Amino acid sequence: AKACTRNRFLMSIIRKRSIVEDDFRTLADQDPLTDGDVIVSLERFREQRDALTSRQGRLGVQVPNDILAEDLLPELGSVDLIAIDFPIYRDGRGFSIARLLRRGGFTGEVRATGNVLRDQIAFMERCGFDAYEIAEGKSLEGALAGFDDFSVTYQDAIGPRTSPRG
Repeated sequence: AKACTRNRFLMSIIRKRSIVEDDFRTLADQDPLTDGDVIVSLERFREQRDALTSRQGRLGVQVPNDILAEDLLPELGSVDLIAIDFPIYRDGRGFSIARLLRRGGFTGEVRATGNVLRDQIAFMERCGFDAYEIAEGKSLEGALAGFDDFSVTYQDAIGPRTSPRG
């Protein structure tokens, strides 16, 4: 599929180890508020919480990777999706945020966005991510194969260890 601008068109993502059409639409801060499944910035969520939570549709919030997960849980515990930005591939703070959100009891979708690469996807899953917007120009199919790249793990995981090879 041709790459599309997140704010305007549907795109494919990886969710729960499958390539699916994303049912959320990302709204820029200046976009009008609409019904339907939307992702908004943390700033917009904080400014328009009542309007956002009273509309029809699921709500996701995009958060930067330099925020403390402990600050997010009380504020975002009832949203449907938390999208964590990876501005560069070598910045691992998003992994910690996902782990802490899951340990804190967040059960909604935790999505990795930004510079998400095949080499990271298996460990992202072990940290609590269950959806991924792959870096622009990278193959979704190639990234999906990343779940099978490692047969042995050394790190603790959020959920029970599952072997990709059976």
